[in-house]
Amino acid sequence: MVACAASCKRDGGTARSAADPASATAVQSQLTVLRDSADAKWQAMVASDDQKIGITRLLLRELQQQPGSNPTQLGALAAANDRLKARRYTQTNLPSAQIDTYDAAQDSLLHALYPVAAPVGGAPTENARNFVEGLQQLDAGVASFRIQYDRAAKQYNAYLALHQADVAHFGGKYPAPQPLPIFELASPQ
Repeated sequence: MVACAASCKRDGGTARSAADPASATAVQSQLTVLRDSADAKWQAMVASDDQKIGITRLLLRELQQQPGSNPTQLGALAAANDRLKARRYTQTNLPSAQIDTYDAAQDSLLHALYPVAAPVGGAPTENARNFVEGLQQLDAGVASFRIQYDRAAKQYNAYLALHQADVAHFGGKYPAPQPLPIFELASPQ
């Protein structure tokens, strides 16, 4: 009897099998928390980008009211700004080519806009100057938002990979969780 008791695995009652419903529930809960964190980072990034598009629109309106402004040039910049949201990548679809195309379109717009908005470093109005400064600050934060999202997505993906066996037992009417795409940006050193 002693030999039998000594050969039994002792885990103090803390280990749970992959088929244990409590373990699957804990994994599902943690995946939800990690996914919510990644989604929140994504939403913050998109909100910042939307704000940049909105400020660009306000700056263009401000410039249109200035004497001597070029309505054709400002109209072309406004049209380019209005197309940005439709060109933006999505959280479920992050191909490098689409990211590069979007970034190039936004960079081209800003590089064409800044000399018009603040020729020789001087904006025609205080509002225009404030809009330009706001755009520059938002543009400088793009990489930071992407890095924050990547960190959260990588945590989610790592946890998902670690608990793939538990995920197989979720079942139900919901599809199995999938890894999140990432930007693959490195943190500044």
